[in-house]
Amino acid sequence: MTKPKIGLQLWSIQDACKEDFFAALQAVKQAGYDGVEFAGYGDHSAEEIASYLEKLQLEVAASHIPYEALQPENITETLAFEQMIGNQRIVIPYASFDSLEKWQAFAHSLTAIVKQVQAAGMTLYYHNHAHEFTEVPGQSMIDVLCKDNDQLRLEADLYWLAFAGVDVLEWLKTYQGAVGLVHIKDMQADPRESTEINSGILPIKDYVIAAKTLDLPWLIVEQEAFQAYSPLEATAIDYLQLKDIVEEVHQ
Repeated sequence: MTKPKIGLQLWSIQDACKEDFFAALQAVKQAGYDGVEFAGYGDHSAEEIASYLEKLQLEVAASHIPYEALQPENITETLAFEQMIGNQRIVIPYASFDSLEKWQAFAHSLTAIVKQVQAAGMTLYYHNHAHEFTEVPGQSMIDVLCKDNDQLRLEADLYWLAFAGVDVLEWLKTYQGAVGLVHIKDMQADPRESTEINSGILPIKDYVIAAKTLDLPWLIVEQEAFQAYSPLEATAIDYLQLKDIVEEVHQ
């Protein structure tokens, strides 16, 4: 099986991106990452982003694209931008509804979006948090999304699965046909929030072994809370810790 590349979700270093987008990407490259997952582009054009990536020899793992940007009035422009920067994976990063019926309507709307994204040579993903397992009591909204969307892929955020009380490894087995990307981050015990990889309580090595079984192309690091280090320092630590685990699992 192919050793996965390691990417960084740029939300992790959002302040650095706002200050100087190119310098932030340069720091990601210097930390060792193979690529990035975008969470917005500031005011930069697709041509500028593509130029930055080429100069730094960074790949695009994926891009988080709001659902609104994939509506009929916006989707053509959105997909053209993604094609220009060399992205192959469009990830809807968040959705929340207060009823099963609204979730079902959302799921139905994704069928047309999936087709348009595929026609542009890309794949559509949905990224989970914890609320998909709690918002409608007793039901998983991931089941609702996947029921009639066999071409929709999942970007499994393993931290949020664990946060929701889901058995992560069993869940990955159940959804192995749909999971195409994962977010890797560790969890501090008290308070429960993200922290540097190997500094928390989650079985990160087990997650990497599961990702190997799924033959995933990317492991995407994300960190949303910072205790002892700045975001740039913390994500550099995350890379080194995850790289060592990947090397061990894939030796």
